[in-house]
Amino acid sequence: MLARVSSTPTFKRLPRAVREQQMLDAAVKVFSRRGFHAASMDEIADDAGISKPMVYAYLGTKEELFVACLHREGTRMMEAIAGAAAPDLPADERLWRGLRAFFGFVGAHRDGWAVLYRQARGEQPFAAELATMRGRLVEVVAGMLDHALRAKGREVGATDLEVVAYALVGATESLADWLADHPEADAEKTATRMMNVAWLGADQLLRGITWHPPAD
Repeated sequence: MLARVSSTPTFKRLPRAVREQQMLDAAVKVFSRRGFHAASMDEIADDAGISKPMVYAYLGTKEELFVACLHREGTRMMEAIAGAAAPDLPADERLWRGLRAFFGFVGAHRDGWAVLYRQARGEQPFAAELATMRGRLVEVVAGMLDHALRAKGREVGATDLEVVAYALVGATESLADWLADHPEADAEKTATRMMNVAWLGADQLLRGITWHPPAD
């Protein structure tokens, strides 16, 4: 008698943490291409090589899965920046290393950047999640500037620091979005370009040199 062959697909048993990373990898890829609304859980499951019920069982609904992708990619980005920008470095080198780590992340994880910067913006409640992550990044940059100023015996008001940090983060995000669309571009050269734009202004700030509008 011939053995009965099951038509049910079988999946290799893997540790839960490994399986979840596979799902997140697949979800980031699909979400980056299609956006949240057009992406389907069937496609994500197929891309991950697992069953759709397993995706739901491990990571919940499509909305919960998208938030999990945001958290993972945002955490990767912040850890890369924090690990590169050691507090005992000179101000310019600290900023340069942070920028290099940031653009290095974008260059290596273009799908992740697309999910973070493009797909989550304007989509509630994801925009709130993105705003929280962006706020943490602004705090890191403001802290770096404050540390550099204090090392030179100067203090700048919290609002001024926050404004400069938002400006630097906004310009950096825009250039990172350009990098994501140009896979031939070098991440480190892009960081150098951003450093030239950012540091020329930040260096003047550290020296106490500011521009004032002409008198009426």
